[in-house]
Amino acid sequence: MIQATLLILFGLLAIGLPVGAVMIIVALSLDFFFSPIDLFKAAGELSWVASSNYLLVSVPLFVLLGEILLRAGIAERLYSAIVQWIGWLPGGLMHANIGASTAFAATSGSSVATAATISVVAKPMIERYRYSDRLFYGSVAAGGTLGILIPPSISLILYGWLTSTSVPQLYMAGVVPGILLAVLFSLTILVICLIRPSLGGQKIETDWKRRIASLPNLLPPLLIFGVIIGSIYMGIATPTESAALGVLAALLLAAAYRRLNLRMLVEAIDGTIRTTGLIMLIVMAAWFLNFVLSALGLIPAVNAAVIAWGLGPVELMLAIIAIYLVLGCFMDPLPMMIVTVPVLTPLVISAGYDPVWFGIVIVLLSETALITPPIGMNLFVVQGVRRQGSITDIMIGVSPFIVALLLMIAAVVAFPQMALWLPQLLRG
Repeated sequence: MIQATLLILFGLLAIGLPVGAVMIIVALSLDFFFSPIDLFKAAGELSWVASSNYLLVSVPLFVLLGEILLRAGIAERLYSAIVQWIGWLPGGLMHANIGASTAFAATSGSSVATAATISVVAKPMIERYRYSDRLFYGSVAAGGTLGILIPPSISLILYGWLTSTSVPQLYMAGVVPGILLAVLFSLTILVICLIRPSLGGQKIETDWKRRIASLPNLLPPLLIFGVIIGSIYMGIATPTESAALGVLAALLLAAAYRRLNLRMLVEAIDGTIRTTGLIMLIVMAAWFLNFVLSALGLIPAVNAAVIAWGLGPVELMLAIIAIYLVLGCFMDPLPMMIVTVPVLTPLVISAGYDPVWFGIVIVLLSETALITPPIGMNLFVVQGVRRQGSITDIMIGVSPFIVALLLMIAAVVAFPQMALWLPQLLRG
């Protein structure tokens, strides 16, 4: 039955059906042929349970926050300011792609939003400074993955919801790995451009006067990050309430830049509704599928099978990493996480691993899935903005960053304190 389920799942994904629809079809098929439970009668209650959790209210709020920052021109100003400060490095604007993605990730919890925003802002620069299409857009796709690791992160919120793990602790656990991963991406660009200078484009000319003048444009992301994270750790707000405070701060910034108007709000809300609808469809569809799998006894069977293999903690973790790397080639990170995390987390905790640390490992693996061919979401987002050439170019350009991500996963697995040091410090 497990083999048949996976065959149906991958077969439907291969013909291009939306992920949410695929999971609903698989759930209904398994329920019709094998389950004694009538899923149609339970669908209403399951939908309510899957979508009514107070923590999930933060999802549309963080999406709206990113939409406002993009449409208010704050992201464009941020990018221009970062160019002034790190554009002189070998690789120039590609370092700005990573830096701007890091800063934008600290205000928006979505990798897709981060990749799309930086793609739009960076696109006019590529011809002007004669960059290699492949590596330039590969850096944008890779930088976008930081959106689900650096807090605030929608994926960490969903992981916390699925496993009853503290979201504030998950947020703090993502800070150090997120910053280190951004540095590792930049080092990757630096090494490549030192070996092949022709890939680095023309040198960016600037001076200290321009750098100092650009400093005010770096403040908005820091302000919003401070409002969101500061309100949580000062005990002023929950993660959901902090998202609302972040939206309020973004609206005030848009007003200060004189970009707050009815048209901008309508466009931001429309984009938020579309993205949130997609996310919540996947959440509910995955909830249906997990419900049916539990009713059929497949989840306990998988747990029993893994226990019967007699894997030690290290072997178990290596097996999970291998599974995620393979699944990431065929599934979007969000449904992959929602379907697998409830099954794997009890096994990981029983093996002695910290659930907060495991959340960071899962998000890093999900980041890899975002840029892993053939259906890495960020690849298609960046190609959609690019609108020329083949997506194969972006797949080739992103390959060095996949290696960097794998090195980061290995580092976090080998040195768990990279993720746990900051949460433990704050707890202590």
